[in-house]
Amino acid sequence: MIDLFTLLNWALQTGVAFVATIAFAIIFHTPPREYLCCGVTGAVGWLVYLVCTGLGSGVVAASFFATVALTWFSRFFSFVRKAPVTVFLICGIFPIVPGAGIYYTGYHFFMSDNALALDKGLETIKIAVAIALGIGIVLSLPQFFFTLKRKAKACGKEEHHA
Repeated sequence: MIDLFTLLNWALQTGVAFVATIAFAIIFHTPPREYLCCGVTGAVGWLVYLVCTGLGSGVVAASFFATVALTWFSRFFSFVRKAPVTVFLICGIFPIVPGAGIYYTGYHFFMSDNALALDKGLETIKIAVAIALGIGIVLSLPQFFFTLKRKAKACGKEEHHA
């Protein structure tokens, strides 16, 4: 069972991810009308990451599932807002990119701690591959998964052809 402190921690971190994603969207020169959707995309990705790691998943699997979720939201917002998917995807992926892993790989390498550098480097590569796979899988799905409208079947109405 997940305690109240953990839920509050996840809520706080998700809020910070939302704000950080919007800040990145500003730096990335995203149109201002898309800030909210970008923030939601980043927050959802980070929340999925937190939930997966909180339930015992490793960081690689958590990164994969977070990427699938945020890429799905990116495609959905792309359809709804009639904007390129990259507007939401690039901003939304910001919270889960393994920047610290890249930093610590270089740090341990230059400090001649080769075992830690290799360990952190391999983990970072695995996360990067998981992110790439998550994006590739969702972007390869047909568009109808992301639309609001479905083609309704004619209920009892038959078309008459002349």
